[in-house]
Amino acid sequence: MKTLAGLCMLMPGAAFACALPPSVILTLPTGHYITAAALTVAVTALMGAMAGKLPPSRATPVLERRVWVPDIITSYLSFLCFIGLVLIGLFGARDPMHNLMTLVFWTGVWIAVPLGSMVFGNIWRAVNPWTAPVRIARSLLGRKGSVGLSHAGHWPAVAGYAGFSWFQLVSMSPDDPSVLAQVALCYWLVIFALAVAEGEDWLEQGEFLTVLMGYLAKVSPFWMDTRGARVRLMRGWPGAQVTQMAPLSVSAMAFVTLALSALTFDGLMETFWWHALIGENPLEPTGRSAVIGVNTLGLFGVWLLTTAAIWAVIRLGQAIGGAGFATGPVMLSFLAIAAGYHAAHYLVTLLTAGQYTLAALNDPWFRGDSYLGLPPFYVSFGFLTDPNTMPMIYAAQFALILAAHLLAVLLSLQMAGQMKAMAHLPMTVLMVAYTILGLWLLSTARTG
Repeated sequence: MKTLAGLCMLMPGAAFACALPPSVILTLPTGHYITAAALTVAVTALMGAMAGKLPPSRATPVLERRVWVPDIITSYLSFLCFIGLVLIGLFGARDPMHNLMTLVFWTGVWIAVPLGSMVFGNIWRAVNPWTAPVRIARSLLGRKGSVGLSHAGHWPAVAGYAGFSWFQLVSMSPDDPSVLAQVALCYWLVIFALAVAEGEDWLEQGEFLTVLMGYLAKVSPFWMDTRGARVRLMRGWPGAQVTQMAPLSVSAMAFVTLALSALTFDGLMETFWWHALIGENPLEPTGRSAVIGVNTLGLFGVWLLTTAAIWAVIRLGQAIGGAGFATGPVMLSFLAIAAGYHAAHYLVTLLTAGQYTLAALNDPWFRGDSYLGLPPFYVSFGFLTDPNTMPMIYAAQFALILAAHLLAVLLSLQMAGQMKAMAHLPMTVLMVAYTILGLWLLSTARTG
């Protein structure tokens, strides 16, 4: 019998493994994590709905002072940096990991600034590269009127974000410094012309980065309230600013659902499940150009599904609880999920590409300089396969997504007000499903 058992152990058989960086996460009991998170969201929603009216989120002033540096100065400096990055992108090294245009945009603007805004308030307002040029141009032209673009609501920002998402996720070479520089410069010029025609305030609803950064910053526990030459530092529970916002318009709701779906598809398109669905072998990829069409359909398909799902649960909530379960206010709660997903999804990218960015900023000409005062260091991705480090990173991502959904549940209850507890059931089901999906995207095997 022992001999037979030994022979069986020597027989070859199928084995499933993943040598990619998420391999450490695949060894964790992620199913238990996901189940616990889903139950936590469900129980929180149930208890909140049964409790009735929740305590309001209040903002408290911390300090007040004069504005030290006007935003027109910081914006103009940001504009000069932008021009410099464009020139580096056009004429510098073509290696994305050694070109500041690619590194600063994808790591700094797209990841670090949003993460900072979620903690310290809207950082983008100070570094917006359009504010100063638009203000100066309108002053020189003596222009004070508008052309009616504000009547389009957030639709220009929706179009800009949709195009950006396609460029980032689907297009052939979003990391090519020259291509990125050309696209960024063209986009800047278009927005500059429109803002000069309409007015500086139009950026808050028509330019997608300004809108997105402003929305993500609404979950920050700290923020600046500027009034003329005075500024107040405020603090409050995350989401306190959300409760003070006006209900979202249809175009603003479309923007929020696009933000959610773009992040979802960004994670989904790297999964083995997606590759199996579109008939791609992840071990023998046919190239990015071969899947442009199907990924384009996938991106906008996920957007439509996300919009339809949210619209359906809100309509069901209205059918049960009445008109008080209004679409505009309830949609504000999804700002928390958008912020949490952005932070969790790009955390690993920040830790990896961020090293290249620091190295390039420290020694931009690769001559052994040390502009940041940092000693020479080597970029290392070894932590991605470290069984001690990766569980901590996954725990941070897990906490971000769970906290985002719990905050979204509480905000949804506050926005809807007092009504039948059953009116919140459809939204609770969607929140739980979204929690499961988000954590599954972080923990499943991926191609990159």
